[in-house]
Amino acid sequence: MKRELHIFFTALMFYTRIPCPKNINHDPDYLNKASRYFPLIGWIVGSVAFCAYAVFDYLIAPEIAVLFSMIASILVTGAFHEDGFADVCDGFGGGWTKEKILMIMKDSAIGAYGAIGVGLLLLTKFMSTDLLLKKAEIANLNPYLVFLLLFVTAHSISRLAAVSIVFTHEYSREDASSKSKPIAQKFTWKEVTGAFFFGLLPLLVLSYFKWQFLFVLIPVFITRYFMARYFQKWIGGYTGDCLGATQQVCEVVFYLSAIAIWKFI
Repeated sequence: MKRELHIFFTALMFYTRIPCPKNINHDPDYLNKASRYFPLIGWIVGSVAFCAYAVFDYLIAPEIAVLFSMIASILVTGAFHEDGFADVCDGFGGGWTKEKILMIMKDSAIGAYGAIGVGLLLLTKFMSTDLLLKKAEIANLNPYLVFLLLFVTAHSISRLAAVSIVFTHEYSREDASSKSKPIAQKFTWKEVTGAFFFGLLPLLVLSYFKWQFLFVLIPVFITRYFMARYFQKWIGGYTGDCLGATQQVCEVVFYLSAIAIWKFI
């Protein structure tokens, strides 16, 4: 149990800005195993986003609450995944060879593709989240419980989609310069089982209120499949930035898919 707690706190320290015990460090062995808790980190980030939403919804208005929920999730992760999305936009938008794409993604400066991409991503996330929560409220379900589950599910299942690429594809860089290098070396059935358990459990609980939510798995993992295939085609695998971009895109796809389910099913 002590070792598992150490692995969990390693994941928490690596993926968020939340303070951890002083004895936790970036030990490569623990970072390899930390992938099993990546979707569980989504529970934490989603809960923080929900708390921000609940507070500002009570104090001001739902639209402002959605905005502050996004700000809270960005602050708690240090824009870790948004940065990866921006790097992918710059790299694949401006590079035409594997070497060029990897070089651009490694550059800390953000370019036009990255700035435009992140702007559109955040706008889409804001509008889709706001519309989804309004539809959930109209459905006469227990609003705040369902809202909590929607936030947690979005963050956990999108992280599952991202980390599953580690289980099926090769790491692209030959050096240790990418964010995903520590978790890209090896994995066991514990990492796979843990990731899928923590990634799918919130969705199963959410489906108790509306079983059709299970259908969101289809568009989310179709998106994951084509993104992984695109990365494989151009750079022969994935990098940490690719995983961050996958998480962000799959989170938005979850919101859009849930809206479509409420509209057509």
